[in-house]
Formats: sequence, structure tokens, C-alpha cells
Amino acid sequence: MKILVIGKNGQLGKSIHKVVSNSEQIDDDFVFVGRDELDLNKEKSIASYFNNNSFDVIVNCAAYTAVDQAESEQKAANQVNHLAVKQLAEIASKQKAKLVHISTDYVFDGKSEKSYIETDETNPINVYGKTKLAGETAIQKYMSTNAVIIRASWVYSEYGNNFVDTMLRLGKQKNELTIVSDQIGSPTYATDLAKVILKVIKSKSFQAKNNTTEVYHYSNKGEISWYEFAKAIFKVANIECKVHPIATEQYPTPAKRPKNTLMSKGKITKAFNDKSADWVKSLQICIKNIRDK
Repeated sequence: MKILVIGKNGQLGKSIHKVVSNSEQIDDDFVFVGRDELDLNKEKSIASYFNNNSFDVIVNCAAYTAVDQAESEQKAANQVNHLAVKQLAEIASKQKAKLVHISTDYVFDGKSEKSYIETDETNPINVYGKTKLAGETAIQKYMSTNAVIIRASWVYSEYGNNFVDTMLRLGKQKNELTIVSDQIGSPTYATDLAKVILKVIKSKSFQAKNNTTEVYHYSNKGEISWYEFAKAIFKVANIECKVHPIATEQYPTPAKRPKNTLMSKGKITKAFNDKSADWVKSLQICIKNIRDK
């Protein structure tokens, strides 16, 4: 199979590249592209790229992920997270290609007291979540078959700007930090997500012709707050930095954040026989890899 991965410079794109490069069992032809080759900000760039290239599978890891910035850059966020995704879905449908698209837990409002399942009502409370949901809706409209949408939460890795990277940097600069303690979710190590994406692509159900488009939830196992996550990062990294809990109301941001974005992984586990790794174990692996870089 010829597989296109969009977003090669992002943490998930880099993680997929790492997993593919380190595996002797993968014999597919992978093409990784970034903004220089395929710019999701520009409709013409997308059209031009696919006029000259075709693929069996398109994996879209690219997104506008600056949650607070999206509030003031709504047009840019909507272009990348919604309109570009709509265009990709139309192209994939025309080329008879399969599509794997990464979405977010922020499509939910966070008011549930349970873990969200895929069929729960969506109700995003910020521009980022609204544009990501619009992207999902576009895929389901233009590709009722042959697409998979994976909602992930709190993604981090050895690469790029993410919560783990930020905490490791701040922990070395400061003696104490205040971190929000009333937003609950599950971290997702990008390498684990990359492995699941590759498992989905290899599955018989995904490769079957005209299989119904599905939405899945994925993250590592366990539930924590950002405050608990920060404490765990410092413990694993052996950094002495005091962490103080604060409420969301004490830390105002341009974009509202959902309080609970726990997502049930039952559907993806059953469909692809994948048991998500415990978040602590994955965090330990990530921090070891950061040190070994």
C-alpha cells in the first residue's frame, strides 16, 4: 500500500515515522509530507498536491492545535481543522483512498460525570473543539465509508511543544508551579497512538471495500488531572519542583476548557484487539527517550 502521512513535523507525524523506521515488519510505502509539500492553510496547495499524487491511504495528523490562539484566529483554525479536512475527504473519496483522521476530546463539553463513548452528544465549548468537530462532520458527510476518525486526548511525545516538554522545561527553571487540578482526562503518548493507527491500517476491516466510516476513542489507560500529571512528570524525571493545585477559575484563559474529557476505549479495544498502555508506563518510556536523545 502507498500511505500518505500529513503533518510530518508534528509530534504524531514524527512518532509514526519513528515507529515505521524501527519496524522490520512494515513493507508499505510511506510518504511523509509537511507544510512545504502540502499546506493545509491553502486550498490550492492541497488540490495541486493531489493532482500529481495518489495514495491508498491518507493519514491526517496535521491540525491547528493552539487552543487559546484559535479564539482570535478563528478563520485559520477553521481552514486547517475543518475546510482542509473537508477537501481531503472529497479527494480521498474521488481517488478511492482510505482516510484516517485524528480528532480530539475537546469535541465534548466536559459536563459528563462518566467516560464519554463515541455516540455521546458532542458540544464543544471553544473554537478549537468546534472546528475539529466540523472536520469530523465533513468526513462523515463526504465519506460515509472508508474513513476512520480517532479522537485522542492530551497528546505528548519526545517531539515538539506539549505538556510534558513544557513541565520539564519549567521544572528546571522554577522551584514551584501552580497547575489546574479540576480538569480530568487521560494522557496519550504519541508513540502508542502511532502504533494504533498502523494497526488500524493493517486490519482486515479497514482494508475491506466500503467499510462504514467509524469514530473511535483512544488514550492511555487511567485518569488524572493536569496537576497530578505535572507531579508525575517531576517524579519520573527526578526534578525537585513543588506543584500547587488551583481551580480552573483561578487560571483564566482565552478558551474555555472542558472539566472532564475521559473517553472510553472499549470500542477500539474490541475492534482492533488493542489494549492501551498505562499512562505511567508510557510517561516513563517517553522521559527515558527524551534523556537518550
